[in-house]
Amino acid sequence: MTIFSSFSHQQKEAIGLLQIGTFLEYFDLMLYVHMAVLLNELFFPKTDPHTAALLTAFAFCSTYVFRPFGALIFGYIGDNIGRKTTVIITTMMMSISCIIMANLPTYAQIGINATWIVTICRMVQGMSSMGEIIGCQIYVTELTTPPNQYPAVALIGIASALGAVASLGVGTLVTSVGFNWRLAFWIGAGIAVVGSVARTRLRETPEFVNAKRRLRKITEGTNSKIEKTSKLQKETNQKFKEKINKKTALSSFLINLVWPLFFFLVYVYFSNILKNDFGFTSAQIIHNNFYVSIFQLLGFFTWMLCSYKVHPLRILKWKVFSSFILVLLMPTFLIHNHSAFNIFLLQVITIFLSPGALPAEPIIIKGFPIFKRFTYATVIYASSRALMYIITSFSIIYLTEAFGANGLLIIFVPTCIGYLYGILHFEKLEQRTTEDKLATAA
Repeated sequence: MTIFSSFSHQQKEAIGLLQIGTFLEYFDLMLYVHMAVLLNELFFPKTDPHTAALLTAFAFCSTYVFRPFGALIFGYIGDNIGRKTTVIITTMMMSISCIIMANLPTYAQIGINATWIVTICRMVQGMSSMGEIIGCQIYVTELTTPPNQYPAVALIGIASALGAVASLGVGTLVTSVGFNWRLAFWIGAGIAVVGSVARTRLRETPEFVNAKRRLRKITEGTNSKIEKTSKLQKETNQKFKEKINKKTALSSFLINLVWPLFFFLVYVYFSNILKNDFGFTSAQIIHNNFYVSIFQLLGFFTWMLCSYKVHPLRILKWKVFSSFILVLLMPTFLIHNHSAFNIFLLQVITIFLSPGALPAEPIIIKGFPIFKRFTYATVIYASSRALMYIITSFSIIYLTEAFGANGLLIIFVPTCIGYLYGILHFEKLEQRTTEDKLATAA
């Protein structure tokens, strides 16, 4: 692909290693998320449908609710020690949790202890995934420059989507040919260990290394170099220690709120409709979602290719307008729908058009100063997803019970409006950056 033609051997190797690691990380993470309809029956007590829906929501949220804590931990490591260290640690954490789940006795064997242990493992996986994908995106952002930077960073998102497809593929094998789901966790854990070792070949990003070097020169300045050091200090404070723009932080938060809402709608809410209204079994839901995930991957790949020619923020605007129209029509469609195939089509269209940060992640990441970038990017990403997954998982149950399908609009409409506000803010930042560059060149 032409994206690699202008990259050095080091850049190509780094992007490849990060892609492989992200694929493995998200294969392990999503293996339980997408097989929850099956695994929850093994690790959670059997209850009535309403309580079961709440337990499913709890199991789903446990993956994401502790992500902000992981973001704070890995944000500190990433900003103070380095990007490389973070992505190695997170891969090892994912591997350990997979090993535990691969050997964990079921609820029928050890009772409620199985529920608690699997929930803790899901929390650990959620925390480690936080440093993983954002760490990789920051690494590639700092390693490359626009315009190839946009598709290069988008490849990390594609790797995560490919991991989800693979996890659902394994789920299909488990339910169709009797493939041992425990073996799938063992395979994921083993490959994650290999990935951690392979990532030791990575070098720290030049932008981060240069920033640390310049800061070190300031702190080690002598009296004979006081004038030069003072000038360097002033430049460094301006470039690397500027305060966080509150509107930028808010805009990043609002943009990151949208994807978990659409993800839950497609893979959980619609799956419950297929199960309750059309009698789908757990196996059928996993098979159905496997095909849906392929369209998610195709969507990511499409937006990555578009970023070669179209500015990423324009792509995001197109996606949110298309999704907004889809959301407004969705209640009417669901009320008058009498076919499982139509639900599948709605899943496919929704996941393909779902707005998110891809392929504009580099623009959002660069909105934060380098020595605060990892912390703020991960905390905002984690907190937005944790908040929205909690709100979505539980509120949709009660809103749809009270207002039917129209209850979806209560969440979707304001979230899409906030998303558009975030895009417009980053457009202003991009315009201001361009004007500053032209003024400097003049």
